[in-house]
Parts: sequence; C-alpha cells; structure tokens
Amino acid sequence: MNQHKAGFVSIVGKPNVGKSTLMNKLVGENLSIITAKAQTTRHRIMGILNGHDFQIVYSDTPGVLEPKYQLHQAMMNYVKVSLEDADVILMLVEWGEKFDEKLHKPIVHTQTPLLLVINKIDLGRDSEWDSKRAYWQEAIQPKAIIGTSAQTGKNVAKLLPLILEHLPVHPGYYGKEELTDRSERFFASEIIREKIFTNYSQEIPYSTEVGIEEFKDEAAILRIRAVIYVERDSQKGILIGKGGAALKKVGTEARADLEKFFQKKVFLETRVKVAEDWRKHQLKIRQFGYDR
Repeated sequence: MNQHKAGFVSIVGKPNVGKSTLMNKLVGENLSIITAKAQTTRHRIMGILNGHDFQIVYSDTPGVLEPKYQLHQAMMNYVKVSLEDADVILMLVEWGEKFDEKLHKPIVHTQTPLLLVINKIDLGRDSEWDSKRAYWQEAIQPKAIIGTSAQTGKNVAKLLPLILEHLPVHPGYYGKEELTDRSERFFASEIIREKIFTNYSQEIPYSTEVGIEEFKDEAAILRIRAVIYVERDSQKGILIGKGGAALKKVGTEARADLEKFFQKKVFLETRVKVAEDWRKHQLKIRQFGYDR
C-alpha cells in the first residue's frame, strides 16, 4: 500500500512569469486572479489538491521584487513565509529570463527541494532548449528542470510526479473537500480588483484596494457591498468616470464573474473612498488585511 504524502509547495518567481496561471491549472480551479499587468497578486493564496494518497497545498505568492512601499514589503513577507513553510519550491522563470543574484538568491539558497519551471516555452525554439536547460542547471542546480506553457497547459501534468517524488510522508493538513484557506469574502474582493486591473491603466490599479463591507448569502441571492479605496481624490474621479460609467462597467463585469464563481445570482453595490497614500502606511496595510 502506498503511504500518504502531504506537503506545501511554494510557487515563486518574478512578477508576470505566470505563477497564478500555473497554480490555477495545477489545482483545476480559478483561485488566483490573472491579468496582463505585473504585480497583480498581492497575497499568498493557497490552492489544495487532493488525490487518493496525497494532498498538495500550493501557494501562489506575489512576484519577487525590490520593495518600494509598505505594501511591497508586506507582499515580500508572504513570499518569505511561503518559502519557510515549503516542502517543495517551484521556481518559475520565463523563457528569456536570466539568473538575478539579488532577487533569486532567497529562493535558491535553501535546503528545500527546488524544481525549476521554465514557463512560456512557446516563445522559444526547440533547438534552444538544451542550452537553456544547461544555463539554469549551472546557475542554481535544481532537482529537476521542466519547460511548460501554463497558458496552454503544455507539460503542466508532468509536474505532479516530480512534486510527489519530493513530498514527505504525512497525513493531509486540510479536509478532503477543502479547496483553499481563503474566505468567500476574500475571493469576492479579488474578483472586483481583477476588473479594476483590466479596465484601468497606469497607476490606478496599483493604487486601489477592495474591501467587502457586507456579504449576505441569502437563499435566492448573494448581496455584496464593496468599497474601492484609492490614494488620492483625483484617482477617485478617474475610477468613477463620467456619469459613473467607468465604475458601472467594473461592477457589471465583476458581477458576472461573481455569479459564475459562487454559482448564484449576485447583487453587487460598489462605492469609492479615499485612503490617502495607503500603500506607504503600515497601519493602513494591516487594516486592509496584509498581516496574515
């Protein structure tokens, strides 16, 4: 009889390398929001995959960067804790990426088994694979190197046996029916935040935070009241738009995705408030839930 294996797998890398897309593919559910913009992920989001004789707790983490704000520091704390907890580390790099001593050092200087995932392999040629693999083998000496396309799912299934090979024998940490450690309120706020990232440009997406003031799950409808916080009055006007059109578009798109996610009718109310320079203030960062 096979022994049951269970453990934590941290998915780490620079911003915009496809970590969230990969975790969603590995878990089989859209838990992490995905946009074309860097630094979309701000929290550590766990996705739980249960098999007959294993449980893998994946952690999607913010992209590794040099902190400029208190918010960035909180994001990097999530990465640090995730690496400390990990039984296996999946380090993602893009096809054209090079080893960055400053940013990659905390990831590779560890006793934890490290698997390197070269993502977006469709951007390169098959003839370049051997030299690409040799470069990373020499740079960080991982336990294994695999090329994937998280977007299309190419080679993603090959990661499971590699992960299980290095996972410890252990009972499951969560119930068989659990899919994540995050609350429904959290996912509601993330879905709304995703629509802000896809509908606005420049600094607006990075200056916003979404809070859920009310989450009432009634028999026929889910009622959500959300507050979108910005850093300045000028951003409030841009977010709302002429006659409220821009905010209405965000609400309409978010409601459609919320109904798909929660599998029921949703009534969504949104309003905008100013929390001046919130990204730079530790107290405000904590109030927005970045101290988990």
